[in-house]
Amino acid sequence: MSTATVSTLKGARLPKWSPYAIAGGSVGLAIAIGLGAGLDSHVQWGLIAAILFIVGTYGIAARVEGKRQAKDRIATSLVWVAFLLAVVPLVSLVWVTVVRGVKVLDLYFLTHSMGVVADTEPGGGIYHAIIGSLEQVGLATLIAAPVGVLTAIYLVEYGRGKLSKAITFFVDVMTGIPSIVAGLFILSLMLQFDMQPFGFAGSLALAILMMPVVVRSTEEMLKLVPNELREASLALGVPKWRTILKVVLPTSIGGITTGIMLAVARIAGETAPVLLLVFGNPFINTNPFEGAQSSLPLYIYQQYANSAGSGAAYDRAWAASLTLIAFVMILNLVARGIARWKAPKTGR
Repeated sequence: MSTATVSTLKGARLPKWSPYAIAGGSVGLAIAIGLGAGLDSHVQWGLIAAILFIVGTYGIAARVEGKRQAKDRIATSLVWVAFLLAVVPLVSLVWVTVVRGVKVLDLYFLTHSMGVVADTEPGGGIYHAIIGSLEQVGLATLIAAPVGVLTAIYLVEYGRGKLSKAITFFVDVMTGIPSIVAGLFILSLMLQFDMQPFGFAGSLALAILMMPVVVRSTEEMLKLVPNELREASLALGVPKWRTILKVVLPTSIGGITTGIMLAVARIAGETAPVLLLVFGNPFINTNPFEGAQSSLPLYIYQQYANSAGSGAAYDRAWAASLTLIAFVMILNLVARGIARWKAPKTGR
């Protein structure tokens, strides 16, 4: 085949650095347009740059490579733009929280409660809120995780007929229940028995919110286990319950653990049930079964609500927010470590 024929079949291609050049040009042009039009919002500049990047990519690719390759490049550009639109707000949120939260975040802040410190005064800490959050979320996890995992096992391994369909329906409905509804349900029971606010009541409401997430995530992980593994175990005469315990669960333990941690992260930031049922307490209360408690989300809400004219309360709210984010991140790291440790060993 001649060199001319190979060149014709190969066609023209944009260089690898072209997307970066187009992106840089789009950003520069968007800044110029924003300044010229008097747009003060950087969000508007970013949206203009995204539109220019997509249009510019298509125009240049269509001229050099042809319309067919241009469509492929514009699809890739849309994926990158969507990725940035999702990541930029997250990074901005974390950055602002870190910058504002480190002002008062120190060992004293983590090891002292508000006690007799007024919300408008400097000082105080979040030790009482940390204790409350750990106890309430921990008790909710002890309730919801076993129930959710066992329910998912029933739906995947045993569930047939109307009961299975009914459970699946109610799990789907519970997934979308607002947190305030769960709090009102537990509050109605407390009023029936003339009970005062206490930490375990908040745990019950959080467990209701956590349970459907655990069921749904565990169910999906169990469905990913190949049926060949179950069939091989059953063919060797192993009972079904032992197959589930020794084959199915170890194979999917990584995904199950991740799902539970996602559910924990989902309830760790809930404020409404805690506000209704736990009520808040500036003093340290290590007994979740008696007396009002505090929690990190409730502490953040109360400090921000009382921050009018007080920079101290505003700073404490941001520091508590940073602590809550770090708490969720540590939980996820621990979950990944456990999942990797318990994952089935591969190789010989």
